[in-house]
Amino acid sequence: MCCGLATKALAPAVAQATPFGPRIHALATYLKSLQALSYERLQRLFLDLFGLTVSQGALANMFARTVPAFAEQSRQALVVLRQADFVASDETGVRIEGVTGFHWVFRCKKAVVHKAAFTRAASVARETMDGARPKVWTSDRYSAQQNHAEAQQTCLAHLAHDVAYGLEASDDYVVFRLKLWFDSVFALARGMSGFAPSTVLTKRRALERQIDDILQTPTACAFARELLAKIARARDQLLTFCGYPGEVEATNNSCERDLRPAVIQRKVTNGFRAKWAADHDAAVRTTLDTARLAGGDPFQIILQTIAP
Repeated sequence: MCCGLATKALAPAVAQATPFGPRIHALATYLKSLQALSYERLQRLFLDLFGLTVSQGALANMFARTVPAFAEQSRQALVVLRQADFVASDETGVRIEGVTGFHWVFRCKKAVVHKAAFTRAASVARETMDGARPKVWTSDRYSAQQNHAEAQQTCLAHLAHDVAYGLEASDDYVVFRLKLWFDSVFALARGMSGFAPSTVLTKRRALERQIDDILQTPTACAFARELLAKIARARDQLLTFCGYPGEVEATNNSCERDLRPAVIQRKVTNGFRAKWAADHDAAVRTTLDTARLAGGDPFQIILQTIAP
């Protein structure tokens, strides 16, 4: 006892693992991903509600421990996506490691796949699909979203928004004709499930004749000419949905809804400090959005993924 030699005992097993159980891990993940809480606000919440003093490093470690579980769920969703005949996609900007990055989403009937990337290039879509080529790809008119399927459905909501602005910016009658045409297209999209295939085909042919006539209309208005040119470039992508009732939508609004939480988180937290955190967030969102297609409860999905 008096020799002065220091000895180091083995730490007990209980001290070698995290003191936080699966429900705390699940709650932290739920609040970070679904409620867009920052690390600082998460610290305050755990202290105020549960009397837990949790450092930001401990929170990061919680998320890191769950990476393999959510990565596996994300991998399974990716397999389903690559087998789909109809895929929709969109992307939005995020901050990753202090620079501009992008949050991508890919959606089919049975899976939703989120992906974080430093680029907005078409290589992200090609890497995600890994050679799979669906029948129809729904997206906006951004070039990186083109040529990933046999056919393309452009988001008509984007073009209709341009037409709505044109009604305020131009007095040219051709813009009003475009507005009436889009109204007819959206009416067809809403009621198509109740029409016979022959009726859909007849209405589609009528709409094609109308848009061809509108696009050939001469106009002296520079804005109207630009709008006509924009729609003409997407001419073969306007009515693709008519050939696939119940499978292809006329707009890409579903993907925009999938991206909305990521946009909110960007505004609240200003992004991710590390790429692994952005990848993990994408995997969590993939797991939740895919499970919710079957009506799953978000918190229970997280808990079951962490502690099956």
